[in-house]
Amino acid sequence: MCGRFVVASVGTELVGMLRVDLVGDDLPGPSFNVAPTDRAAIVLDSAKSEPPIRRLESARWGLVPGWAKDLSIGARAFNARSEELEDKPMFRGALEKRRAIVPVTGYYEWHRTETGKTPYFIHPESGEPLLFAGLYEWWKDPSKPGDSPDRWVLSFAILTRAASDGLGSIHDRMPVFMDPDHADAWLDPSVDHPGDILDAAVDAAAVVADTLEAYPVGAAVGNVRNNSPELIERVPGPPLP
Repeated sequence: MCGRFVVASVGTELVGMLRVDLVGDDLPGPSFNVAPTDRAAIVLDSAKSEPPIRRLESARWGLVPGWAKDLSIGARAFNARSEELEDKPMFRGALEKRRAIVPVTGYYEWHRTETGKTPYFIHPESGEPLLFAGLYEWWKDPSKPGDSPDRWVLSFAILTRAASDGLGSIHDRMPVFMDPDHADAWLDPSVDHPGDILDAAVDAAAVVADTLEAYPVGAAVGNVRNNSPELIERVPGPPLP
């Protein structure tokens, strides 16, 4: 499960790590409380050129497939279970040709106990961006005229898997963290066996998970209207089991 994440910096930091060729001109600014249906920057390899052009683009969080009647379906498709992708029409086409990486600073997860739930901020101790494996789709808005610049909506979903031992003490699911060594293969739209790449990425995610730090933060993050650096400040909290 990943329902909120943080992007504290944008631009050249992300471009350098993933060797982006083209940076979109409408990228969202920093956010400390990105929620489903919000916009965030994603990296994709455009299949319309040869060789593919690697792009950093603004996209709506919540996958909207091309056959959808409206955007509302995306509010329920912001995460995708990696073990179910090949069996679900919602995600199967994107897995074949439209894979993305979502670079973030970190994300929030809630640990539930008998007395309530505590939010934790999970992030790389090194301060480098954390990469999520994702899928993307383009959706054509039928209500907009053909020459409207915002007729095409780019959207994405974040892949999840069973949590590794450490993060599993907070929640039983975690994002599929993308090792930079696997990024090129994951983004390449021409690969013949995307299921094999997915399996390798899921396995490698556990290694990345072991390098992450998690600490409790304040309850204010639970309100999507709150958005400030104070949301990621450490607060006293119960020790994890």
